[in-house]
Amino acid sequence: MDLNRQFFFLMVLAIPIASIAWTVTHEEVFREPREWCVSRSKNCRRIVQRKFFYLFTCEYCFSTTSRLSSCISSAISCGSMTGEAILVAGFSLVAVANRHMSLFGRLRGKIKEDKVETALAESVYRRHPLRVRFLATNLLYLSSHS
Repeated sequence: MDLNRQFFFLMVLAIPIASIAWTVTHEEVFREPREWCVSRSKNCRRIVQRKFFYLFTCEYCFSTTSRLSSCISSAISCGSMTGEAILVAGFSLVAVANRHMSLFGRLRGKIKEDKVETALAESVYRRHPLRVRFLATNLLYLSSHS
């Protein structure tokens, strides 16, 4: 398999790992179980129990866990992967999946920021519609004549 094809598969295989890890660690659907895991990760007596529940609250930790399961399942279905290949593929998948999550987080933050700016502009417009129209007209005039 050539290098471009391997790179493509690495990018594509990291998407489900990133989406599962993001959904479990950030989305509202899993808020109650996540809060329960957070409290268990802080209040359990044994360190093993605390670390186990922490896996479900940290996106990096959970992506590593989901990577492990995906690598094992692909190695079983493929049958020809060595231990070294599984290790390299696993760390590569985690790195790319974390990059996907980082980009998604930035995109989501930008979308929220735009929504807040739009809501603020709409509220200002509702309070002072004539003033906003006057300012918008002047800005359009200045931008077209500069």
